[in-house]
Amino acid sequence: MDRVADYRAELTRILDRHAAPTTGPAEPGVETVLLTDTGRDEYVILDRGWRGGRRVDDVIVHARIAGGKVWIEQDWTDGGIAGELVRAGVPRADIVLGFHPPELRHLTDFAVA
Repeated sequence: MDRVADYRAELTRILDRHAAPTTGPAEPGVETVLLTDTGRDEYVILDRGWRGGRRVDDVIVHARIAGGKVWIEQDWTDGGIAGELVRAGVPRADIVLGFHPPELRHLTDFAVA
């Protein structure tokens, strides 16, 4: 398997775990879903439904693979998926924290682009 295919598999595995129902009671009226588009290498976890009479349509994680790197565009998980990707074998040099401004990315331990 090539590197990008490995990244795709690890990213899907990690996000699938985050989107899976928890062992506790689910929030009534709100559903967490994982949307994957492997043709375009776009991956999204979102909450959708209704909470307290208000519509919920919140992106929890948005990641993509571009230029041979995993771009994390948004991440509202507790620990962040970047660390999970590193533990799964993805080099920090191949992970871009896209939610940081480009001029500040050099301050992280991850790729700037």
